[in-house]
Amino acid sequence: MKRHKDILERLAKEKHLEVLELCEILDVSAVTIRKDLKFLEQKGLLYRTHGGASLENPYINERTVLDKEKISVEEKNGIAQLAASKIVENDTIMIASGTTVQALSKFIKPKNKLTVITSSLNVVLNLINDKNIEILQLGGYIRHSSASVIGNYAEYILKNVSCSKLFLGVDGIDLDYGLSTTNLEEAELNKKMLSAAQKVIILADSSKFGKKSFARICNLSQVNEIITDKGISSSVRKKLEEKDIKVTIVN
Repeated sequence: MKRHKDILERLAKEKHLEVLELCEILDVSAVTIRKDLKFLEQKGLLYRTHGGASLENPYINERTVLDKEKISVEEKNGIAQLAASKIVENDTIMIASGTTVQALSKFIKPKNKLTVITSSLNVVLNLINDKNIEILQLGGYIRHSSASVIGNYAEYILKNVSCSKLFLGVDGIDLDYGLSTTNLEEAELNKKMLSAAQKVIILADSSKFGKKSFARICNLSQVNEIITDKGISSSVRKKLEEKDIKVTIVN
């Protein structure tokens, strides 16, 4: 059927499509589109998501930081480099765990003092030789898969600190479910980080949109800005901006 072909061709370009968007493009009802998506999912050609469809499984399984480092490397480095430009003189920032925020630490070259609060061991290793950077390493149990700390000790420290910006990496960004990650304890730590930051900046390549994982971090109302690559669909970008979230795209 031509309509099925059109859906799959558009999905290959956009990565994620909304039902209402397809209704407008193809000039058919939502009932018809949902039937089309159900049929195509049964054929193994796409995954249905809440209110739309994706070419990739929207549910994320945990992978190690070494595995994640090999995925979307160019996009992550572009996002990280742009994020580094957001850091100002004598700033105090927080960097969470994850490969994209870990990449950020490679591009941080302050001319004056910078204070960095982080849960990531790899971020510390990237910054430790720069004498202009004062590092507060959060303590606690080590998650081997992410090379980062979790637990009550780290959460306790965050009750007593504040920062201008939190650079947060996530496993999934869903318009309804919000931000999510694969580990419940990491999600709890991320929530405490949100409370300690004046501004929340999400670093996420476009593959993260339309996906959700086991542990929910927060809804999108707590996000100020998302830095991503040009693979983000125009419809998702528009909906994020309607929620007063600044979407910055790396060229």
